[in-house]
Amino acid sequence: MSPASRPAKAARVLLIAAVVLAVVLGVSTGIALAATSNARNSENFTSPKMNLPSKIYDIKGRLITEFFSSEKREIVSIKDLPKCLIDAVITREDKSFYKHHGFDFPRIVSAAIGVLTHTNRGGASTITQQLAGTLLDIRGEISIKRKIIELWNSLQLERRYTKEEILEQYLNLMAMGPGVNGVEAASKYFFGHSAKEDNLAESAILAIQLSSPSKYDPYKNPQNASKRSRALLDEMVKLGYATKKDADEQYAEFWDNFDYTRTTASAYNRRGENDKAPWFSEYVRRQLEDMLYGSLDLYNDGLVINTTLDLDHQERADYWMAKGISQVNATYQAESGRSLGGAERTYIPIVEMLGLGFDLEDLFVSNAKVKGKTLDYYQKRINPTVDSMAMLFGLPSLKSLANAGSVKVKSELDKTIVEGALITIEPDTGHITAMVGGSKFDEANQLIRATQSKLMPGSSFKPLYYSAAIDSRKFTEATLVYDEPVVFHNEDGTPYTPLDYKGKFEGPVLTWYALAQSMNVPSLKILDSIGFDAAIDRAAALLDITDPEEIRRTFPRVYPLGLGVIGVSPLKMARAFSVFENQGREVTPIAIRSVEDRNGRIILEPEKDLRTQQKKKGSALQVISQQNAAVMVDMLGKVVKYGTLAGWTGNGSYFTYTDATGKKYTIPAAGKTGTTQNWADAWTVGFTPYYTTAIWFGFDRPGNSLGTTQSGATVAGFYWANYMKDINKGLPPKSFQRPQTGLVEATVCSVTGLLPTPYCNQGTTTLLFYEGTQPNKLCDWHNLSAERDRTLIEKLGGQIRGLSDRPKLDSTLKVNLPGFSIGGASSETGSPQPQGSETSPAPGQTPDPQSGILN
Repeated sequence: MSPASRPAKAARVLLIAAVVLAVVLGVSTGIALAATSNARNSENFTSPKMNLPSKIYDIKGRLITEFFSSEKREIVSIKDLPKCLIDAVITREDKSFYKHHGFDFPRIVSAAIGVLTHTNRGGASTITQQLAGTLLDIRGEISIKRKIIELWNSLQLERRYTKEEILEQYLNLMAMGPGVNGVEAASKYFFGHSAKEDNLAESAILAIQLSSPSKYDPYKNPQNASKRSRALLDEMVKLGYATKKDADEQYAEFWDNFDYTRTTASAYNRRGENDKAPWFSEYVRRQLEDMLYGSLDLYNDGLVINTTLDLDHQERADYWMAKGISQVNATYQAESGRSLGGAERTYIPIVEMLGLGFDLEDLFVSNAKVKGKTLDYYQKRINPTVDSMAMLFGLPSLKSLANAGSVKVKSELDKTIVEGALITIEPDTGHITAMVGGSKFDEANQLIRATQSKLMPGSSFKPLYYSAAIDSRKFTEATLVYDEPVVFHNEDGTPYTPLDYKGKFEGPVLTWYALAQSMNVPSLKILDSIGFDAAIDRAAALLDITDPEEIRRTFPRVYPLGLGVIGVSPLKMARAFSVFENQGREVTPIAIRSVEDRNGRIILEPEKDLRTQQKKKGSALQVISQQNAAVMVDMLGKVVKYGTLAGWTGNGSYFTYTDATGKKYTIPAAGKTGTTQNWADAWTVGFTPYYTTAIWFGFDRPGNSLGTTQSGATVAGFYWANYMKDINKGLPPKSFQRPQTGLVEATVCSVTGLLPTPYCNQGTTTLLFYEGTQPNKLCDWHNLSAERDRTLIEKLGGQIRGLSDRPKLDSTLKVNLPGFSIGGASSETGSPQPQGSETSPAPGQTPDPQSGILN
């Protein structure tokens, strides 16, 4: 190409590019003008959109409840607002607000560069653009078309209104909290007073709500709100809107007096009266706060939320948990009354005598009782009146006093009222099909214990590290472990001495039996053998705890870890057991399947997104091997058949049903009970081939005991079994799945775990092994025992005839041999002992739901 032709070609390229750009701009402008013709002709920016309630449906399309808007917007004049609030909003959202004419070109360029470079360089929308998008209800869209429409309308707003009028509309209109719009309603919601009274720190809190009302809600995410408001105050100081002294002092005052006990308000007063699953609805509502984008409004936009809940399951969950919470509370109150009454009658006269004899005021129990009754009367009778008067007459100091009294009352109730929680998951899909978060959902009781509470799982935690023990190949179901007095030493050298039932030790037991009877010493020996690293790694994987810092906080490297002395939610425990049932594959609990707008357009598909992510994981979806999962299912099935859950199904490890033709069929069950120290918590977590359910009973705050008769086996186990039998009714027969390779079944001597001989007269049991780990040696203990008996009889001339005729026990699982015993009481059976206790009901026994006793 000649040098002369190069400029000509360049000119042609530029000309073509200019033409293309002109066409693109022309078409885009035409689209924008067409879409905004109504705004251009009438400039009716404030035409109200018809508000519609959002509806939540269960998996079968049945209405659960509706969320609708109550009046949460209060108009306030910009002239009445403090300057610090306006400055905070300007600093956070649009520093050049008073300089531009609707858009900020440098910010647009910066935002575009951020998109291209995948970096966060801030948003491009000015306050005027945000207002335009909100008025036209297009903030939920993500498109160039939306930006052009928004830009056009922002120019119209700037042409028609003054800056103060635009800002006033903005401050009265924008979403600033859960169902809260505008600074006046937001200020009353967060701080309890008008926006006219907001100080510098409060203004910063309100300003950060504009970017994400959920993320920076100070009651839902105080750490996020504290950090972001501090950054905003620093920026205001930098721009000269505030002094550093004022910013530091007011920030410190706000957070020093912040009420961390308050949770974010729920939609209790903004839902249908007949909410069929209030705990689940609240769980979904909180998730949607984080999912909905832009100006989408759960309370006004007529959304359709399709969920995983099964209202049939929920009805049975509500029924059984209501009975359970009522019964456990009644039993607790009765036992507490008997215990305290006896103690008072026995010891108080003695203490009074000592106090009077030695002039010790602290021992004047009668005076203390009078003070206690007086305090109780104030908290229950006077304090509510004080609180009402404080609100009526606007007395903040009196209100603070009343709040302190209310916190005291709630704290005491948390220690003395038994609560409960239930969560059901479908392992194949992760669908949450039922949820109970506590006794009764209302404005004073909104803690969703099934998902939010971190509770001690007790012995229900043991299967998580037994899984690692099986994988280590140091242990099989048939490995002998000695239940005997032992002292463990933690990593810091401190000794730890676990106890079993009344200090009675059972001698050698098989591993499966130690788990079935929830024995403490054998379990901790297993933990000690595999090491804390292996146990914690496996437990974290099963519970889906991935953050290293959270793992460190959750799992203390001390031996009580093996007895479930950790904090974990029922949802996490249900997820872990679901992995066992799901052949070792990952299970991600999910509540929302999809969300549609009022026109039926799908705007969110969480379940589809989850399935895509799982498909990409491939083999990484396997949390544990199929073989490991199968062995754990086999062991947990024996808990239901022979262990602490024995008797509740009515047929070994199976629920029995009758089909339409009158033919009986069964569905297998597996699970584990748990009772924590001092009987403070009672758990059962278990599954069938269809569903996994975790049930918990206990106190919101530690400090009390449910009572020695109320354990995971006797209480949680009963309600778990009845509920599970109900929700599996009508389903076709189905067995737990096993892999075709890598496993071997073997029948072993129930005493030694070795291959049985004709001399093994105390029973055999069939166990599941990794291929190559099954026993290959004949039981020689019974051979030697028989030979010893014969020799003794011969030497004594047959004088001791009865020795060779040892009685065979009805159960093949509980035997007593010379020198040691096998079977008998477990660490979760019967009377008090430090690590908790559970009583395994005899087959056919059921507790009386009214009295809480076995009958």
